[in-house]
Amino acid sequence: MSSSPTSFISIFNDVLGPIMRGQSSSHTAGSYFIGRHVRELLGEPPAEAKFTFHPEGSYARVFQAQGADLAFAAGLLGWSLTDERFPAALTLAARNKIHLEFLVASFPEADHPNSVKIHLHSPKTTDLTIIAKSIGGGAIQIVKFNNWAIDFEGKDYLLLLQCQSKDLKKLKSIFLPLGKKMDEQTTDSQSFISVRFKSKPHQSLFRKIKTISPEARIWTTSPHVFSQKGRPLFSSGADIEKMAREKNLSLGNIALEYESTLLGLDQQRCLAEMKKRLRVMEAAIRAGQRPEKVHLQLLEPSAHKIIQAIDKQTVALGGPHARAAARAMAVMHHANSLGVICAAPTGGSAGVIPGVITTLREEKKLDETQTLLALFAAGAIGLIVAQRATFAAEVAGCQVEIGAAGAMAAAAVVDACGGTASQALQAAAISLQNTMGSVCDLVQGICEIPCHTRNAAAAASAFVCADLILGGYDNPIPLDDTIDAALSSGKMLPPQLRCTSLGGLAITPSALALKKKRIDNK
Repeated sequence: MSSSPTSFISIFNDVLGPIMRGQSSSHTAGSYFIGRHVRELLGEPPAEAKFTFHPEGSYARVFQAQGADLAFAAGLLGWSLTDERFPAALTLAARNKIHLEFLVASFPEADHPNSVKIHLHSPKTTDLTIIAKSIGGGAIQIVKFNNWAIDFEGKDYLLLLQCQSKDLKKLKSIFLPLGKKMDEQTTDSQSFISVRFKSKPHQSLFRKIKTISPEARIWTTSPHVFSQKGRPLFSSGADIEKMAREKNLSLGNIALEYESTLLGLDQQRCLAEMKKRLRVMEAAIRAGQRPEKVHLQLLEPSAHKIIQAIDKQTVALGGPHARAAARAMAVMHHANSLGVICAAPTGGSAGVIPGVITTLREEKKLDETQTLLALFAAGAIGLIVAQRATFAAEVAGCQVEIGAAGAMAAAAVVDACGGTASQALQAAAISLQNTMGSVCDLVQGICEIPCHTRNAAAAASAFVCADLILGGYDNPIPLDDTIDAALSSGKMLPPQLRCTSLGGLAITPSALALKKKRIDNK
């Protein structure tokens, strides 16, 4: 089972992003990207689209409650991920004469809890059958195209070509001089080529293909994230510590250099990209405090009341910990109202880092660059989690979503307060150590209970973990070992405790008795 991206990992692509509509990055953003790519591969909106989810997977349990059906439809319609029409995607798909069908049935290729089999029909083009999976944090993999195996994550331009086997050698001669990564398969009289490009293929390439093989069939799709231009500077916490010693850099500056080198963007452009994410986080906090704009399915909005109580000093202690917690809840209120958020690292954990970073900036009087570097420090921790583990609660429980967000936030606090890269890594490690084994038991398949209060608690805990390390605690188990242990323990959880709503709080009598205030997301 693949649980994390197999290609390069980027802060903007995979950790602090995508910018999306709530509520779940796996079930909303990932589903949208899959829908978008299959539409592009088909070449036009389909007349019919059938989505099949395996009965033992997470999709089968939550695709309606978490808006995966809306997301697939939005992708097929060719909208942006933040389109204001998103809540009406199913209705508007029908108006555009796209017939959608969602089924729960077994299929042999389902090797991930978020596997989906898609059959597209169009009277103008050849039908397509595609196997894909949403693997956490908005990341995806398309692994089968008709009967051909492929490996596509949406990070490059992709060209797929089916031809007669007799033409294969000549067609390969077109691609080999370009130095492109090419995979080929042959069965009987047919051959299949998959080629990835960093930039859009020129039309002259398609003319050459048709000259050699007039009957060749060609499909293309474009990346939905930044493409790789350079090499990754680190892949572990140990690598970061070595780099910090050699260059005398903070964790935030190391992460900024990583992203700049990897994506081929200058550092000012990277700071500008991070600023976009910060602005989305700030807007989500504000929106989540407006109860008239919050439309939850199970809970009543409470973030605004908690912040008012903190201001009036009618809570037990208050202070930055409580304020960060309430702001984290505000983001989750907005996310579960289908508002625009920044996955951090997922939609289900999107409140932690905004709550911490805005409170940290306020308390420590950080300037904009310091604030952005703290976000990069958080991103560095997420990079290591993505490399060594996963952001999918469907695979390893809540510890790799809200637990990971808490670890990232703790590192951000240390970085902003002048701590070393080593101290930031230690703060992240002890944060994750104290959420290890946490289950994903969302009530009625919705990211509200206990997700909102877990985001709040993780935000408050980030300050505690940072203070413990800055105050002198020497953590004996490093971040790399901690992440490995978290993934291992998460995989030991039964499926009932991994985003299926079949265990934990989700099956208590009170949880089952809760009445929805509206019907799913429709």
